Amino acid sequence: MAFSVSAVAISSNLPATTVAALRHRAPIAASHTFRRSSVSYHPLRSNRFACFAVSTDASLKEAVKTDKAPAALGPYSQAIKTGNTVYLSGVLGLIPETGKFVSDSVEEQTEQVLKNMGEILKASGAGYSSVVKTTIMLADLKDFKKVNEIYAKYFPAPAPARSTYQVAALPLDAKIEIECIAVL
Repeated sequence: MAFSVSAVAISSNLPATTVAALRHRAPIAASHTFRRSSVSYHPLRSNRFACFAVSTDASLKEAVKTDKAPAALGPYSQAIKTGNTVYLSGVLGLIPETGKFVSDSVEEQTEQVLKNMGEILKASGAGYSSVVKTTIMLADLKDFKKVNEIYAKYFPAPAPARSTYQVAALPLDAKIEIECIAVL
């Protein structure tokens, strides 16, 4: 679905502008929400702008870290908490103490992924019932049914919204990786 700048402006109570005006030296600020400018709008002024604010204030987000789940494998956090939302990075079926996979089976890796996820959720002040969205990445989509049987034990009704994909490869040749979003 495509939106014109005018449609977005109208639905956001912003003054409408044209793409040409945006291309012609109109400053654009970054934001997570549309905001009204404190400058009054005048239809003949060419210095209109659209505002998309993206906060760079590190105090608005808090890294969640626990030794009861595997450490991040790169320059990222196990989870980030901002406001009442927790974003968990992809979790693998690694044993936290050894950093090795629990086994080669997708069933055991799935069980370990969900245990690790539970520890990260707990460290953030959330739990399985707080999860509103999960994304499952599988090395082989044929494992979908096996994963569902284990997943259902951790997420009773109403289960979170979910997407599941088969991917070309996962870190450390994992069989499964799951990320999620929880609301406190």
